[in-house]
Amino acid sequence: MKLTKMSQPGDFATRAFGNAGIRVIVSCAMFVVLAGCATTTALASDPRDPFEPLNRVSYAVNDGIDRAVLRPAARAYHWVTPHFVQKGVSNAFANAKYPVTLVNNALQGKFGAALNDTGRFVLNSTLGLCGIFDPASDVGLGVNDEDFGQTFGKWGVGTGPYFVVPFFGPTTLRDGIGSVADDFTEPRSYFEDDSTRWTLWTAGNFERRVRLLDSDAVIDRAGDRYAFLRSVYLQRREYQVRDGNVPAENLEDAMLESEDAEPLKP
Repeated sequence: MKLTKMSQPGDFATRAFGNAGIRVIVSCAMFVVLAGCATTTALASDPRDPFEPLNRVSYAVNDGIDRAVLRPAARAYHWVTPHFVQKGVSNAFANAKYPVTLVNNALQGKFGAALNDTGRFVLNSTLGLCGIFDPASDVGLGVNDEDFGQTFGKWGVGTGPYFVVPFFGPTTLRDGIGSVADDFTEPRSYFEDDSTRWTLWTAGNFERRVRLLDSDAVIDRAGDRYAFLRSVYLQRREYQVRDGNVPAENLEDAMLESEDAEPLKP
């Protein structure tokens, strides 16, 4: 596999529209199409989610695909793959995304954290064999988590409307745009071969689904899974943007929305 700078004609469009850009393009298209749908907006129960009826349709599609394909595949992988292999794969994908955190810590003026992240990425990419192992944690270099959506939030950009994008999942207008910038700071985006980039993107998202298996039982207990996941997503993003400095009452929203959760069935 050969690395290349994005200098060839059309490279920008290929990267932007072939990966994370799809999410923001679909989000923006939905925003434009739905902006005049007064009836749809009137049916929304949360002002952060003005297009809730259509978002619920997208959620139903995504949930159906997850239950039919992704969840069974993730469970099978989790069951047959040795734990140390899963850990190594998870470490490698986390390390590959770490330049996103490094850049955004610098953009937010967190220069100490950016220095820490540089050391962490270099050490894990070399001694850690492309991130399979995590020697950086062993020497006390902590883990940070930043992205362009958080950076835009730090700069005062509002979240914009909430969307559930078919086949991609929840986002907001701000996070959708931020995901395009994120994509350009990931090493994956600089591989010349399209199939390699898409394979890595797919594998990375599948690995993320495996890590989320433990949350399935909690989600399945919610009386309204859509509202529960929306609240969790938006609160998590607010928590990340504010570095944990979130008013206590804001943290109660998800619990209030899930009070009607059904008990686990035997």
